[in-house]
Amino acid sequence: MSEKYKFHDPTGIYFVTSTVVHWIDLFTRNEFKHIIVDSLKYCQKEKGLLIHA
Repeated sequence: MSEKYKFHDPTGIYFVTSTVVHWIDLFTRNEFKHIIVDSLKYCQKEKGLLIHA
């Protein structure tokens, strides 16, 4: 991963976006939705991620 994509200020709030390949409907297919939600929950628990929206 490039340096320009790493966050360096632990007190900062960051706006993060992502791109979807072939416009896959991530939030209507349960298998994809669960992967995303489980990943966010893991980052909250293990890495201290705070989600504001």
